[in-house]
Amino acid sequence: MAETVDDKLSYFQAVTGISDTDLCTEILAAHNWDLQLAVSSITANPSSPSASASTSSRADPAPSAPLAADAEFVAPPPPMPMPMPMPLPPQQQQQPGIAWRLVTLPFYVVSGGVGLVAGTFRLGAWVAGGVLSRSLSLLGLAGQAGSGDRLLELPPSSAEAADFVAEFEREFGAGRGPRFVAQGFADALQRAQREFKLLFVYLHSPDHLDTPAFCGGCLCSEPVAAFIDENFVAWGGSIRRTEGFKMSNSLNASRFPFCAVVMASTNQRIMLLQQVEGPKSPEEMITILQRQGRERIEELERREREAAEAERKRKEEEEALARAAQEAAERKLLLQGGGKRRPWLLELNLRKDQVLLRFPTGERKERRFHSSSTVTSLYDYVDSLDCLKAEKYSLVSNFPRVTYGPEKHSLTLEEAGLHPQASLFIEIEQ
Repeated sequence: MAETVDDKLSYFQAVTGISDTDLCTEILAAHNWDLQLAVSSITANPSSPSASASTSSRADPAPSAPLAADAEFVAPPPPMPMPMPMPLPPQQQQQPGIAWRLVTLPFYVVSGGVGLVAGTFRLGAWVAGGVLSRSLSLLGLAGQAGSGDRLLELPPSSAEAADFVAEFEREFGAGRGPRFVAQGFADALQRAQREFKLLFVYLHSPDHLDTPAFCGGCLCSEPVAAFIDENFVAWGGSIRRTEGFKMSNSLNASRFPFCAVVMASTNQRIMLLQQVEGPKSPEEMITILQRQGRERIEELERREREAAEAERKRKEEEEALARAAQEAAERKLLLQGGGKRRPWLLELNLRKDQVLLRFPTGERKERRFHSSSTVTSLYDYVDSLDCLKAEKYSLVSNFPRVTYGPEKHSLTLEEAGLHPQASLFIEIEQ
């Protein structure tokens, strides 16, 4: 039978000119391996009379006349061998239709195409849903911000920290315990460094038997929570999550509950100052944190003072450079002349008193003078500015109201009550 099937398949391919073996097999199987019917379905012309007649003769054979009772039965002659149809020229051969080709495609091709189309529709629906949800939230028609999916996801470490804070508050009560920051460990360490504080680390082990009693009785007690919030930046993480597990390995946590006090070191490293393992009472926890953290807190305060002193010196140096540049410019103007007396320029290096002058136009000028400078130096300074067109004017203080007229020009700033600082108005005389 195998040779007969191969022969029919080879003959069908030779007659129809179809090279696809699987397609030929499907067509022959559809016609019950009747070679003539299969070939006719491909090559026959529906409008040909001969084809119609041949099909009709095969489908509806003519009835034979009844035999007489005494007639001798004569066996019918053996069937003539079926003539081999001649192959049609290539231009007259009909190729299988598009529907047949689609039906006979492999299953993985069809399923892959359907999946691609379905995936495209799902992507479009997701994008449209996100845009619609965002638009409704902007218009105030959507629910609360936390009820839907976030369009902008948090970093993995921050998301884990936020989940830990939510789980801790849900299990032990909102507002109880230290104020754990919803940030990754690295961000929390930088925050503690900026605030000149140490970082308190709590590694949460949900499966440990002592965890509920330690969290509820020690961490959530008001004295412990208040002490930690005042002196530390608190960070917590679950050892079930990625960053909490990494920190447990970095800090060599061998027993739970586990707490630690760390600070930033050089080369992006951390310095372990104290670790607390096992259950502790609130009094024991506060004692440990006070004893071990006092020296480090003093060191941080010293660093804070040094940083403030360095910042103060930096500002003083900047002000000195600015004054030197301004003095150099004023000396240059003095050498160039200008027809006006500027004796106050000779005292630039000795200025200590700060005087603010307010002009009638609303303009303000601020200057430092030495306390031994006279009131005349203030008038000379106003004349040098070329901001006042009036020839006669007086310098007046607002409260108490004092007019520094010609009788007081010879007084020093300290004698005139303008030391160490003063605010004067320029009053034009009519």
